[in-house]
Amino acid sequence: MKEGVHPKYFTTTAHCACGATYEVGSTQENIRVDICSKCHPLFTGTVKLIDTEGRVEKFKKKFEKAAEKEKMRKETAERAKKEIEARAKKEREEKEKSVMEKIQAMRKPKTKPAPGKVEEAKPEPQPKPEPKVEIKAKVKAEKKPKAKKAAKPKAAKKPAKKASKKKPAKKKSK
Repeated sequence: MKEGVHPKYFTTTAHCACGATYEVGSTQENIRVDICSKCHPLFTGTVKLIDTEGRVEKFKKKFEKAAEKEKMRKETAERAKKEIEARAKKEREEKEKSVMEKIQAMRKPKTKPAPGKVEEAKPEPQPKPEPKVEIKAKVKAEKKPKAKKAAKPKAAKKPAKKASKKKPAKKKSK
């Protein structure tokens, strides 16, 4: 082996979380492991939950945050839906109220006749139509009549010529 190229090699002990120790060769002096062949579920056949660095807690927190966001989203959607329904109901009630008022106004008599007297229906006065002024007729009367131009005699139509069959020109050869 060349010198200065390779890292230092140590004979060291590896310590497991279950308490087992092993003599191994490594480039590190001290080794600590979470699982070894004595405690690994594959070798022992038992199920063991090992929580390193709080991974389970991190996952639970992440899941809780997601569930909380979903809950807030649903609550907001429900509130918005209720507001929309309330507005629509209010508009319908106002529309029905205005329609009912119109119907009641149509049913009410405008004037009540005195008991025992019958009123004759009086036609409402109609506005008089305004007189129409014919401006065009006045303008035409004021203008002088123009002299008519003599009409040109129309030329008689010539019969259309029939297309004659021409022979194609011969090509000159060299």
